[in-house]
Amino acid sequence: MTDLPYRPNVGAALFDRRGRLFVARRADLPNAEGAAGGWQLPQGGIDAAEDPRAAVLRELAEEIGTADAEIIGEHPAWLTYDLPPRLLGVALGGRFRGQRQRWFALRFHGRDADIRLDRDPHPEFDAWRWASLDELPGLAPDFKRPIYHILAASFARFAGEV
Repeated sequence: MTDLPYRPNVGAALFDRRGRLFVARRADLPNAEGAAGGWQLPQGGIDAAEDPRAAVLRELAEEIGTADAEIIGEHPAWLTYDLPPRLLGVALGGRFRGQRQRWFALRFHGRDADIRLDRDPHPEFDAWRWASLDELPGLAPDFKRPIYHILAASFARFAGEV
């Protein structure tokens, strides 16, 4: 399966005005309430010929019901992860070995009430909360943890109150 391509993807590290990071619990992992692995940052595929900056705002609107945010930073390189063997041929429609991601830091300008996980008929998330940036790697599934460590270092300057 290593001959499969990586799916082009964007990710959003969404910070509130207090410097906390938006994390959401995957709806397909409802028993992961406090456990590592069930929480992640919003992310999603890039459509053909779509600019990654436009894609990250679109993904926010689709996944959390609002794109009331501005891009305040960008990780300088594409990051990739491979799916674990148990998910190869299953996750991502079975067409990809993992994802090649462009990550953005964004500042949320809305109110908590603007975040609506139920706007999508098939929501990806069933719960959300604000977390400290240093919590992020410990919340991620094992195969995404290395990327979340990189993001915690890359976006640390945005974690303070504005």
